[in-house]
Amino acid sequence: MRFLVDTHILLWMTGMSQRLPRKARDLIEHLDNTIVFSTISIWEVAIKTGRARSDFTIDARRLRENLLENGYEELPVFGQHAAAVADLPDIHKDPFDRILIAQAFVEGISLITADKTVASYGGLVRLV
Repeated sequence: MRFLVDTHILLWMTGMSQRLPRKARDLIEHLDNTIVFSTISIWEVAIKTGRARSDFTIDARRLRENLLENGYEELPVFGQHAAAVADLPDIHKDPFDRILIAQAFVEGISLITADKTVASYGGLVRLV
């Protein structure tokens, strides 16, 4: 199966954080699963690092390189993803999360998240 990871899961899995939920770790480590990260997550990290946020001190370029070197698949943002945001209920205000949800729905892949608000979209969004 293919799984798109939200930005927090992405950061926790690359940093070997203890915050990575066990369910997420099991899905990520399962050999039959393909883990996908979005260009949006790289953009989010770059923006938040550029704002000198203490919780985003990661080099976005290096993060992307490491993900690709470790066999993770990158999902670019297409116009159909952006347009699909208009179809989402107005549950979550964060534009980064909204495009990730839209990408999952358009691509037909599960989005792994630890965010209960994101998970309230249901369908392909999986709370871990």
